[in-house]
Amino acid sequence: MTDKNNRRSQNWYGKLDKDGFIHRSWMKNQGFPDHAFDGRPIIGICNTWSELTPCNSGLRTLAEGVKRRVWEAGGFPVEFPVMSLGETQMKPTAMLFRNLLAMDVEESIRAYGIDGVVLLGGCDKTTPGQLMGAASVDLPTIVVSSGPMLNGKYKGKDIGSGTDVWKFSEDVRAGEMTLQDFMAAESGMSRSAGVCMTMGTASTMASLVEAMGLSLPTNAALPAVDARRMALAHLTGKRIVEMVDEDLRLSKVLAKANFENAILANAAVGGSTNAVVHLLALAGRAEIDLTLKDFEIGGEIPLLVNCMPSGKYLMEDFCYAGGVPAVLAQLHDKLRPAHTVMGKDISSYFDGAEIYNDDVIRPIDNPVRLAAGLRVLRGNLAPGGAIIKPSAASEHLLEHEGTAYVFENIEDMKANIDRPDLPVDENTILVLKGCGPKGYPGMPEVGNMPIPQVLVEKGVRDMVRVSDGRMSGTAFGTVVLHVTPESNAGGTLGLVKTGDRIQLSAKNGVLALLVSEAELEERRKTWLPEESVYSRGYAKLYIDHVLQADRGADLDFLVGKDTRLVTRESH
Repeated sequence: MTDKNNRRSQNWYGKLDKDGFIHRSWMKNQGFPDHAFDGRPIIGICNTWSELTPCNSGLRTLAEGVKRRVWEAGGFPVEFPVMSLGETQMKPTAMLFRNLLAMDVEESIRAYGIDGVVLLGGCDKTTPGQLMGAASVDLPTIVVSSGPMLNGKYKGKDIGSGTDVWKFSEDVRAGEMTLQDFMAAESGMSRSAGVCMTMGTASTMASLVEAMGLSLPTNAALPAVDARRMALAHLTGKRIVEMVDEDLRLSKVLAKANFENAILANAAVGGSTNAVVHLLALAGRAEIDLTLKDFEIGGEIPLLVNCMPSGKYLMEDFCYAGGVPAVLAQLHDKLRPAHTVMGKDISSYFDGAEIYNDDVIRPIDNPVRLAAGLRVLRGNLAPGGAIIKPSAASEHLLEHEGTAYVFENIEDMKANIDRPDLPVDENTILVLKGCGPKGYPGMPEVGNMPIPQVLVEKGVRDMVRVSDGRMSGTAFGTVVLHVTPESNAGGTLGLVKTGDRIQLSAKNGVLALLVSEAELEERRKTWLPEESVYSRGYAKLYIDHVLQADRGADLDFLVGKDTRLVTRESH
């Protein structure tokens, strides 16, 4: 137990001098009485609420749930805003700003007199960005996610955000769905506050947060508008006060085992490829040695969750079927012993958990797919690695060799993908350059390129696609992503020409450009990176300092932590 006189907040609010006067007095203009500053733990509620981030639009309400229990538990809750990243709303990509959010969170936590922090987030980049920032300061930290939307509905059927959008869009292009029906589906897709109700990146990260023991059990799947999520927020307020008393900092919870459990859980739930880059970045902040090779432990984990985009159900169904605790119970003999914010081993999160619908969550002896974990690919085309998601791919394309058709950048792709004379067939491998961390910038979710119009009209719905970008966690297809080094950093991808042969073997972890090294050396002599249009501000800082995907695309000067107390006053 920590002595209240040694709490971090006492350096702000416990001094009986001019500095203490200023810190307390200005806070009192909000109506806080003297006893609020009696040494009780001050709990920061780090809120990413924003009307421009619809996924997080319910977080104001959840913040009130946290506050009321913090007060009950003898703490002093203070809510503060940080940058909010609306995945569907921001250009050029929300990923460009994940590290900026992490800086905002880190410096806010460091600069303010709080003893512990509750992270309120949900939309794709907010959860990892908040955790990265918190890990670099290392206070007692716990997560409350915004939760998924209710199931989408269209013509009496469930539809999933993202996943069905891609399908409907291709159907319109193929003439199999009218524009009127497409627009009608739009109104039924998003029926409540919350994140995508598919197992996209937002729900993936919430699931992994729970599997890592960084939230209370059941945090991942409870719908955003379910009263039980408000109750969870309430209980979290109690727990964060206890964590401060126990001095249970993030560094005392996070270890390599927590990350390994996240990798195993990601495979079992059919989670997003984006989890790779986020976990790598978080590990860098927590000073834990995690590399792409570690993700290979998920390669033989069966797919247990039958949710889009790897299955047919949605997050609301996943919740009612048992959620993350039911999945962890099925993986119990594969999980690593690991600490949690509850002060107990991760096994306590699934003790007694059951499956209530065994088509939504499959028992481990009857999986949706036998081996579903993300596959790490290497070869001369990706010496630093690339990844593919077999559970969202076409089985017959996972072992494939074909001729490349190259798009030099996203503008080239958009201008030409629907050309009626595009020289491609179903065996062609589409290659997209210029979409890595430096190149776009920000590594956008464009790796799942549209199928060319000439092939859509013939009924083709999947083909091998290769890029240095990412794809949405709601997307599907045989898509090779995160090729490292990226084309704009001098990677081999930048040397690929239309007509080159490329070999993909997900089974053997191979991504090879079948061009001689001598020829590649000749191409390197004339290669130049695409000139960036960003010459100032944060984007320039990002381009100059961003690491490659295999390092989590964090900024080089942000890796690691600084737990020193700020002692200089501003007055």
